[in-house]
Order: sequence, then C-alpha cells, then structure tokens
Amino acid sequence: RLRALNRLQVIFQHLKMSKQADSAAEVLLEKKGGAGVITLNRPKALNALNLPMIQKIYPQLKTWEQDPETFLIIIKGTGGKAFCAGGDIRAITEAGKVGGKLIQDFFIGEYRLNNAIGTCKKPYVALIDGITMGGGVGVSVHGHFRVATEKTVFAMPETAIGLFPDVGGGYFLPRLSGRIGYYLALTGCRLKGRDVLKAGIATHFVESEKLPALEKDLIALKSPSKEKIADLLNSYHMKCTIDQEKEFSLDEHMEKINSLFSANSMEEIVKKLKQDGSPFAMKQLETINKMSPTSLKLTLRQLREGSSMSLQEVLRMEYRLSQACMKGHDFYEGVRAVLIDKDQSPKWKPAALEEVSDEFVDNCFKPLGNDDLKL
Repeated sequence: RLRALNRLQVIFQHLKMSKQADSAAEVLLEKKGGAGVITLNRPKALNALNLPMIQKIYPQLKTWEQDPETFLIIIKGTGGKAFCAGGDIRAITEAGKVGGKLIQDFFIGEYRLNNAIGTCKKPYVALIDGITMGGGVGVSVHGHFRVATEKTVFAMPETAIGLFPDVGGGYFLPRLSGRIGYYLALTGCRLKGRDVLKAGIATHFVESEKLPALEKDLIALKSPSKEKIADLLNSYHMKCTIDQEKEFSLDEHMEKINSLFSANSMEEIVKKLKQDGSPFAMKQLETINKMSPTSLKLTLRQLREGSSMSLQEVLRMEYRLSQACMKGHDFYEGVRAVLIDKDQSPKWKPAALEEVSDEFVDNCFKPLGNDDLKL
C-alpha cells in the first residue's frame, strides 16, 4: 500500500509540475467553450514573439479554423503592460551576426502566421490592451476585430532600428485614410488609446478593466456568428465613455500629413517638410533625420507598392526586404543603438538619403527564386 501511495505522490508531483510548467509556457493555447484562446505569456519581455511561440500558435490556429466546435479565436497578452511589443529582435540580431538560420526561419514563421490570421475563416478577436508594436500589430491587425483600450499604445517604430514596418505593414498602412499610414511608417509616431480607433487600426474601444467581462461574454456566446460577435463588441464599445469627447490627436495636422507625405520620394518629402517650416513639419523633419536613410527609402517604396497588392503579395515582398536588411549594416547598428547600448545615436551607412541609390533599393525588392516566401 505504501508503494501505491508513493506512486500516487509521484504522479501528483508530476501533475503539479506540468501545471506550473504550463503557466510558465510562453504562449497558452486553451479551448474555452466555443472559443480558442491564445494568450501571449512573456510579460517580462512585454510578450514579444519568439520563434517557438510562433511555431505553437500557427498549427493551433489552423486546427481551430477547421474545428466545427470552435466558433471564434481570441488573442490577448498577460502582465497588464503590453499586448505584444514586437518580435524577438535580440535573438534575430544574434543569429544574423553569426549567419544563423533564425534570420530566415523567424520571418518565414511570422509572415505565415500573419497570413493565416488574415485569411482565417473563423472570427478573430484581438484584445490589444497596452503596448502593441511591430510583431504585435502583425498578430492583431489582419484579424476581423481589434479591441483597443485607454492603455493601448500603437506604433510601427522599425525605421529607427534599420528595419521597415513589416508583418503586413505594406498592406494595412497604405489603406488607412489619407496619408496616415505613410506618416506612421516613416516617423514611427505612437498613437494612444482612442486615437488607435480613430486612425482605423482598431475596430472597437473598450475600457481595459472591462476586457475580462467581454472575454467571458464572447466565450459564452452560443454558436456565435460574425454578426453576433460584432453586436456584442458594439454594445461594449457604445458603453465606453473614456475620452469620448477627445478629438483625434492628428486631426489638426491631417491636411499637412496628406500633402507632405504624398511625395513620390523621400528626398521630396524632406524638401516639402523644410519648405513648410511649421512647428509640426520641423518636428517630423527632426524625427526623420534620426531614422535609417536606407529604411526610409525601403519603407516608402514598400507602402507605395503594397497599396495595390494582396496581403500574400505584400508578405512575399516583405520577406525579400527582411533578408536584404539581415545582410545589411543598419539593422545591427540600429538594434545596438536603441536596444543594446541604448546610446540612441546610430551611425547609419549610408548616412544620407542621397547616398542610398535607386539601384540598391531595386535589388532589395528582387525575387529570391527558390528562397522566396511560400505561403
């Protein structure tokens, strides 16, 4: 009997362990009622996406999409500070320096996941509470519903680290009203709270503390259709009074954004900003002057081309650009200056827009033959 007891204790110990290990998992994938719930669970890293997380989410998403008992998919982050602050840039940097395979595998995995979300047949609800940047935008913005809160901070800050606004940025940014998308992409401007809704990035706005109740109600829906989900989200949205009277912070600048950021080249945008001379234009000029000139040129072309492409075509184009950036200088220098040494003074090469040749930019967009992204 003692032996049996000991064995039971061992089993209990194991169960306890697996439960602990589970909550320590970097992403939790749970079936709750008719909902598949994805919880990004790296709060210390602001829920930044790494390759193992992507490799867990993708097949589960595909399974739920096919499962007749799963009616919707919900994605959220833990820790209260961030939904998802981006991709695991440090790991990619380390791999890139030593020629590791992660620089292909990460982007392939991430873009395939972005595409799976963009083509998902089941209603997909992203609760973008807190910081939502880069890779976090990629796992939310392509879904049917994006619920922002007063804590949401949205940005695509990639030009500051020698990259470009990827994860399908070339698809959704040029489709925002006017030239907002171009402005956000080139300057890395941050939008907060209701502004994320007003810019057309979020579909709904709900108080942060109401999200658990909203999630519960979503899970409780009986065989929910997209319409039923929309109705429920709308009812929460209508009840939320936070910052209701607040004007869109970019409203007063929209005219300038639309004219200044509609130029065909980066040099022209800079020229227009200088000619305009207003405090707003000068501030944008100052910001743009800090960014990687190579990134700025790649980004402007990425958005111009992406504006008439399908999401799949955009992701294929962005994969080519990602590999060009991994071979270049500015990405490693940008990560060093912003994330590692934090001296905020990257030495870009080339250092001026005029030195980034059209020929160089063209090469970054060239097909990769057998190495092109397969979706």
